[in-house]
Amino acid sequence: MRDLAAGMGYLAKGQKWVARHGRWWAFGMIPALITLAGYAVALFFLVGWSEDLAAWATPFADHWASFWQDLLRTTLAALVFVGGLLLSVLTFTAVTLLVGQPFYEELCEKVDETEGGAPTPPDVPLWRELVVAARDSLFVLVRAGGFGVLLFAAGFIPVVGQTVVPVLGFLVSGFFLTLELTSVGLQRRGVPQRERLRLLRGRLGLAFGFGVPLVLMFLVPLVTVVAMPGAVAGATLLARDLVPVEEEPEEEEDEGAPGTADVPELPEYGVQRPVAGNPYASDPYASDPYAKTPHVSAPHVSAPYASDPYAGAPQPAEPNPYRSA
Repeated sequence: MRDLAAGMGYLAKGQKWVARHGRWWAFGMIPALITLAGYAVALFFLVGWSEDLAAWATPFADHWASFWQDLLRTTLAALVFVGGLLLSVLTFTAVTLLVGQPFYEELCEKVDETEGGAPTPPDVPLWRELVVAARDSLFVLVRAGGFGVLLFAAGFIPVVGQTVVPVLGFLVSGFFLTLELTSVGLQRRGVPQRERLRLLRGRLGLAFGFGVPLVLMFLVPLVTVVAMPGAVAGATLLARDLVPVEEEPEEEEDEGAPGTADVPELPEYGVQRPVAGNPYASDPYASDPYAKTPHVSAPHVSAPYASDPYAGAPQPAEPNPYRSA
């Protein structure tokens, strides 16, 4: 229950984040508007061609009565349109994320910066990111389609098909919608697709709490376009919970005097360092003939007053003129 409430909280926080940053909310709506316009054009042509497709698919009804022929082909055309509409609803999020990969990458980066602890994204070119996003979206669609076929078949079971299956359908849709939306934030953190699936399966409450309310919101027309930027921001916050960024500890500086790292090393004056090109560097007295016996020819240096015969004789005192006789 705690993860379920946390998932709802991340969805609300994402909407609040884009409400506080209006420029990024408008920026995040651009891919959704582009995708919506593309789907609207496709559905418009599908309506115009649905009758021709129904006639092409039922050549055996050419000789039927006009009433039965029109009934069959009109029903088939309506099913084609409903199928196209359902396919557009199921693939809208995946296509929007694929179209808006550069936009939502910037949005995720901004959310990480404002919340602190932004990861270093892998150095991958844009075309490579688009290929990976398309492959991951196809991976999600194939898995979601497999569950959809099973739930569709289970819908024919009495009682269960009208009670349990719809609930399971919302849970499965919410899980894969969360997987699709968190792919942008987790891809920035270098988490591969299968690891994302494992992380969310380990926190089902978190995935259901985030995705199921979003599925219910996306059932309302045009809400998908308005709520998509906040959904991406909330998915980024959820990705931060799944894979928190570990901040590298800062290197401790020495406790000595400030700026000691910039002071050059002083030479040791106790050690004699020879200078290149000095002939006296290795032996200062090598070419000095007086180095071993300095000044031997000066007798007063080695033996003071040795040659003075009066050196030891007492000297007479000088007469004092002020002394009375």
